[in-house]
Amino acid sequence: MNLKAVIIEDELNSREILRNYLAKYCPEVTVLGEADSIQKGLKLLTDHNPDLLFLDVEMPYGNAFDLLDQLPDRNFETVFVTAYDHYAIDAINHHAAYYLMKPINIDELIKAVEYVQEVRQKEKVLEDGVLQPKVSSLNGKITIPQQDGFQVLNVCDILYCQADDNYTEIYLSSSKILVSKTLKYFEDILQTYSFARIHKSYLVNVNEIVKYRKGKGGSVVISNGKELLVSASKKKDLLAYF
Repeated sequence: MNLKAVIIEDELNSREILRNYLAKYCPEVTVLGEADSIQKGLKLLTDHNPDLLFLDVEMPYGNAFDLLDQLPDRNFETVFVTAYDHYAIDAINHHAAYYLMKPINIDELIKAVEYVQEVRQKEKVLEDGVLQPKVSSLNGKITIPQQDGFQVLNVCDILYCQADDNYTEIYLSSSKILVSKTLKYFEDILQTYSFARIHKSYLVNVNEIVKYRKGKGGSVVISNGKELLVSASKKKDLLAYF
């Protein structure tokens, strides 16, 4: 799959290196333009509507996150390219598809492009369509610890789980249960069933997903009508279910 890309990076030498690497090792990527500042970058993105943005973090008069915050409805994948590893968490929170360190490792660059290709290809197939998971119906029960004992739930009755600090809210079709366990706890006990961790805050019953929508991280619509965000780093694993 061919990808349209733009590069936003304030250092000319870094732009040239990345452009040359893409031309040599990722010929399926067409670079439509380059910018060396946030202001020019915003115009570039608006004019070209790319599939992929290669974005440096530190730039004059702001940084990458200032740029992305001005694009709440963006419809491209972002690959950060930076010499600093301490921005990784911020990058994840801004729905980064990949995080490349300078100097750029060619193998990692190829992996980043392949990741975005797979995601975009699958999104084209699934976008706004009725989803049919490649998984069977869920059979099984789990016990939910409570102050006065425990409650038994049918796994198939769980729509999704949402993190609430060290608690988890379990959403059923007509009710919810607050449990004093972390979301990671439920991710572990539900790993043998078809539950996907789509975000740091959400664990979803794949059989209850009825629609996928593209966006800065993408989102899914659950059978009860609730729309939940999908982290860019979780997209590929989620889309593999369909």
